[in-house]
Amino acid sequence: MARAVKTQRKLINTAVAWAIGLVIFFPILWTILTSFKTEAQAIASPPIFLGFDWTLENYAIVQERSDYMRFLWNSVIIAGGSTLLGLIVAVPAAWSMAFVPSKRTKDILLWMLSTKMLPAVGVLYPIYLICIELGVLDNRVALVVILMLINLPIIVWMLYTYFREIPGEILEAARMDGATLKEELLYILTPMAIPGIASTMLLNFILAWNEAFWTLNLTAVDAAPLTAFIASYSSPEGLFFAKLSAASTMAIAPILILGWFSQKQLVRGLTFGAVK
Repeated sequence: MARAVKTQRKLINTAVAWAIGLVIFFPILWTILTSFKTEAQAIASPPIFLGFDWTLENYAIVQERSDYMRFLWNSVIIAGGSTLLGLIVAVPAAWSMAFVPSKRTKDILLWMLSTKMLPAVGVLYPIYLICIELGVLDNRVALVVILMLINLPIIVWMLYTYFREIPGEILEAARMDGATLKEELLYILTPMAIPGIASTMLLNFILAWNEAFWTLNLTAVDAAPLTAFIASYSSPEGLFFAKLSAASTMAIAPILILGWFSQKQLVRGLTFGAVK
């Protein structure tokens, strides 16, 4: 009896998980399907799910109208650069908070996290003026720094959590054997926290890749990433849903592929230290 109940609960949990997953994935699926429709079919009422004439016309028009590879390259540089720079800053910060804590360590962590609650529009004007004064408006380096600072609290928090799971005695033993701080970070701490660091990198890369507010307000042409590429298909004449969906599919495809191939590493990192 108990075994039957356990099996029934497992089936229910699996069904609920699949249902939630399908609900979350449906907007992405609908966007992909719409990208293969004509404009008339895209706005048809009632909506057409599968019974439509599949076409690649929208992708051809998007390719002719926009330099997709330039937008893609900008996204890779901005997301990758902010991720690497964030790790360079966050690893030493998380190490000091995890292994050399002070009375104010938790207060500092909470303060860092509270900065994420600040509406971005509240600091847009001063940052915009700073970029103009420094001559870095529509500049990839400026976006790398800004996105790094925006996501830094999350990176530090995640790394701090992972580092707390590593026994401090291992680092103490390394110091007794003469390891310097650099050797301790590079050759002992980092290899032991690879799952956590990898998942942190992936999450930060996704956040930077999907960032739209700052990229739309601080770029025009030269540094515009894929979020600006998508926004370019919104015009005063209205939305061209089929072409907009094609542009959106082309923008999310690289990060979906990355997430698919990295899902095992991401899950391993996010559950790092969860099982004692």
